[in-house]
Amino acid sequence: MSRKPAVGLTAVQLEAFCGHWPGVTRDMKWGNNLVLSVGGKMFAVTPSDGSEGGRLSFKVADERFLELTDQPGIIPAPYLARAHWVSILEPQRFGRAELEAFLRDSYALVRSRLTRKLQRALAPLPPRETGQP
Repeated sequence: MSRKPAVGLTAVQLEAFCGHWPGVTRDMKWGNNLVLSVGGKMFAVTPSDGSEGGRLSFKVADERFLELTDQPGIIPAPYLARAHWVSILEPQRFGRAELEAFLRDSYALVRSRLTRKLQRALAPLPPRETGQP
């Protein structure tokens, strides 16, 4: 019997996945949005109550922005598109491993743009677990 791959990512799962990474803080902003940041800079946003289809927004590398927003279900993030953020409108249409890879990349990208002093003060990001992209 084959196992069905895990899909989507709830706010609780998002927090469990990356809430323990070095320097990550959690805030509630704009009503009910869970915002994860590193060094005071946001890297992921999702409604904490699962509203809006559980929309998941995060920063992407400049060169990936157009590639990703050309895919069905991924749009430029409202108010943050000029900073190269995307929103996945229905995260349950994506595999959890794929979403986790996006989040890891977002964290690494935002972290890399912090001051060198702040970057040095943070512990290294744990290596990817076996089976993760």
